[in-house]
Amino acid sequence: MPAPIVGPEIDGQHETVSSRTMNKCKTSQADLPAADDLVSRSHVQALVLIVVTILGIYVCFKLVLPFLPALVWALALAVLFTPFHRRLETRIKHPSLAASITVLMVSLIVAVPGIFVGQRLVMESARGAQIIQTKVESGEWQRAIEAQPRLAPLAGWIEQKFDLPGAVRDLASWLTATAGSIVRGSVVQAIGFALTFYLLFYFLRDRRTALRSLRSLSPLTQVEMDRLFGRVGDTIYATVYGTLVVSAVQGLLGGLIFWWLGLPAPLLWGVVMGLLAVVPVLGAFIVWVPAALVLTMEGSWGKALILTVWGMMVVGTIDNLLYPILVGNRLKLHTVLAFVAVVGGLILFGPAGLILGPVTLAVTMVLLEIWSSRTAAEAVVRVEPEEL
Repeated sequence: MPAPIVGPEIDGQHETVSSRTMNKCKTSQADLPAADDLVSRSHVQALVLIVVTILGIYVCFKLVLPFLPALVWALALAVLFTPFHRRLETRIKHPSLAASITVLMVSLIVAVPGIFVGQRLVMESARGAQIIQTKVESGEWQRAIEAQPRLAPLAGWIEQKFDLPGAVRDLASWLTATAGSIVRGSVVQAIGFALTFYLLFYFLRDRRTALRSLRSLSPLTQVEMDRLFGRVGDTIYATVYGTLVVSAVQGLLGGLIFWWLGLPAPLLWGVVMGLLAVVPVLGAFIVWVPAALVLTMEGSWGKALILTVWGMMVVGTIDNLLYPILVGNRLKLHTVLAFVAVVGGLILFGPAGLILGPVTLAVTMVLLEIWSSRTAAEAVVRVEPEEL
C-alpha cells in the first residue's frame, strides 16, 4: 500500500501561512502613512483651536475694553465690601436681596459724596481761576513783591521773561472749558456709575460661582489659586484703604488749613493735594509750598509759618501714622515697584489704572513665584534619585 504523500500539502500550508504573514506586514506598512496623517491632522486641529481661542480672547478683550473702568471699580468695591456682605448673607437668606442692600449701602457711601465733591470742585475751580486772574491783571502780585526790598528785582524779571497775565488768562480759559466739559459729561459719568453698581450686584451675588469657574479654567492648583486670590485681595485692600484713604486725609487736612487761613478755593486745592498724594514721590507739598511762598511775598509771615508747620508736621507725617495701620504688610511691593505700578497704570488705563496697575503687577509677581517654586521642586525631584 503506497504511503500518503504529505510533503507537498505541508509545503502548501507553509506557503499559505507565509503569504498571509506577508500580506499582514504589507497591510501594516500601508497603515503607517494613515497613522502619520492622523497625527498631523490632530496637530493641525490643535493649532487651529489655539489660534481661534487666542483670537476669541482678543475680541473679548476689545469688547470689554469700553467697560474696563466700571469692571475694575466694581471688582475693587466687591473685594472691599465682601466681609460686610458675608455677614449680611447670614441674616438674609435671599442672595439677590442681600446683594441689593449691599449695593445700596455702597452707593450711599461712595457715589453721593463723590457727586457732591465733584460739583463743588467744578464751582471752586472756576471761582479760583477768576480770583487768580483778577489779582494778576490788577498787578496786586507785582505790588506785593515790590513791597519787599529784597524781592523787588524779582517782579521786574518775571514781568520781563513771562507774559504772566496772558498765561493766567489761558489757564482760566482752560479751567472754564474743562469745567464745562465735566458738566456736559455728567450724563456719561452717571451711566458709568450705574454700570459700576450694576456689575457690583452680580459680583457680590454670584462671586462663589465666578470663583469656581476661574478655578476650573485655571491650570494652577487649589493652593496656588488661593495664594493668587489672596494677593489680589491684599493689593486692592492696600491700594484703596492705604493709598486712597491716606491721600484723602491729607487732602482734607490741606484744604482745612487753606480754609482757616482764608486762602482762595480751599476745596479745589484740598482735592488737588489729595490727588497728588496718591502718586508716589509726589505729594501735597507741591501745593502748600508755593502757597506758603506766596503768603511770604505778600508779607503774611504768620500765615506762611502756620501753613509751613502744618504742612510739614501734620499733612506730611499723617501718612506715616495711618498707612501702617490701614495697610500693614498687605502691599508686598517695593516703593519703586509701587510707583511704576500706580503711575504706569494711570497712564495706560486711566483712572482705573490706580487699581489695575498694582493688581496686574501683583498677579505677575505671584505667577513668577509659582513658576520659581515649581522649578525648584522639580530640581529636588531630579537630584534625589541620583543621590540614591
